[in-house]
Amino acid sequence: MKVLIVDDEKPARDRLRSLIDELPDFGVCAEAANGTEALREADHAHPDIVLMDVRMPGMDGIEAARHLAGLEAPPAVIFTTAFEEHALEAFRAHAAGYLVKPIRKQHLLDALAAARTPTRAQLAALGEEVEEDQARTHICARFRGNLELIPVDNIIYFLADQKYVTVRHTDGEVIIEEPLKSLEEEFGERFLRVHRNALVQRRFAGGMEKSPEGRFMIAMKGIDDRLEISRRHVAEVRRFLKSR
Repeated sequence: MKVLIVDDEKPARDRLRSLIDELPDFGVCAEAANGTEALREADHAHPDIVLMDVRMPGMDGIEAARHLAGLEAPPAVIFTTAFEEHALEAFRAHAAGYLVKPIRKQHLLDALAAARTPTRAQLAALGEEVEEDQARTHICARFRGNLELIPVDNIIYFLADQKYVTVRHTDGEVIIEEPLKSLEEEFGERFLRVHRNALVQRRFAGGMEKSPEGRFMIAMKGIDDRLEISRRHVAEVRRFLKSR
């Protein structure tokens, strides 16, 4: 089985690789130093199992595991952690697999043998500072056959059309299959509802205009796009623009 090792510390990756090299039926297919690299490596190497550090700079292991779980063929995830025992007790009740550093060979073999994909409840149980509904820092999408990670900070708006949502960002756009309502709930006050099918990131909202047909439109900073503002949201959008 192919294993992807994810840890921001090279000595930790080297130790895991040396342990796996001693195990029958398992081999390291790739390494990554953070969650963003992990997703890219998983897209190319197609690992069966990911050994994932929980705390890493940039995208941490928990968010990366959430993105991995959404892949067409998600790998099993085993978390490697230095959490104290009381935090591990919470995780143990829903354990998909975890290893406490420093990792021992037999513990690694047992975890690899029992690995399975974690649920949202298992991800949420990883520690007191981690919440199930913690907002992602990136949106994951397919673009021209490749996996693309768009920082939420760079997203200008979400525009829904039936079951698809266009994600317009500072470097282009991609299509995802996520309900607009769930995106609104996840990212909360960062985005402004302007229409039943559109959310605009507040910092990119430029101003309100009226079209030749008499419809209210919202302009965006940095791009020429205009989105219609529905009648029910005109007052809220106007209040927001005046309050800045």
